[in-house]
Amino acid sequence: MATFHPKVVRVLFVCTGNICRSPMAEAVFGHMVERAGVANQIQGDSAGLISLHAGEEPHSGTRRVLRERNIAYTHIARAIRLADFSRFDYIIALDRGHLAELRDMARGSGARLALLMDFAPDAGTLDVPDPYYNGRFDEVYRLIELGCRGLLAHIVQNEGLNVPPV
Repeated sequence: MATFHPKVVRVLFVCTGNICRSPMAEAVFGHMVERAGVANQIQGDSAGLISLHAGEEPHSGTRRVLRERNIAYTHIARAIRLADFSRFDYIIALDRGHLAELRDMARGSGARLALLMDFAPDAGTLDVPDPYYNGRFDEVYRLIELGCRGLLAHIVQNEGLNVPPV
C-alpha cells in the first residue's frame, strides 16, 4: 500500500537585506504554523533583495522582539535566487517596492507573489516599515503578526490543508 505524503506549501518572505523584517516574518509565521499543527504541511524561509548582509544573523532588534515573545529562531541572511521563484509556492514581499522588484525578477515563472499586508486588510497599511532606520521593531512585529495570521488562514483554506483538531 502506498504511503500518503501531504503536500508541503513553501513560503518565502522577502525584504531588503534579510536581517529585520523578513526573518521576523519567517519566525512569526513558523511559530504560528507550529502552533496550528501544520508544520508538516507548511515550510517558511526568508531572503533579501540584496546580498549586503548575506551570512549575518538577524538585526539585534529583531532578535529582541522574538526573544521577548518566546519565539525560537535561528537564521542566516541570504539573497533571493532565481531558483526560489520555482521552489516556493508563495513569495511574500514586506513592502510595495519589494513586490515591484520581485515581479520584475519573476517574469514567466508562475510564482505567486503578494504583499504580506494583503492578508491583513484592517491593518491600515500596505507596507511593513523598515525598522533598520527607525528602530520601531515592536510596531513591525504587530504588523507582521497580523499579516502572518491572515496568510496562514489563506493558505490553510486555499491549499486544502488538514488542520488537526484543537
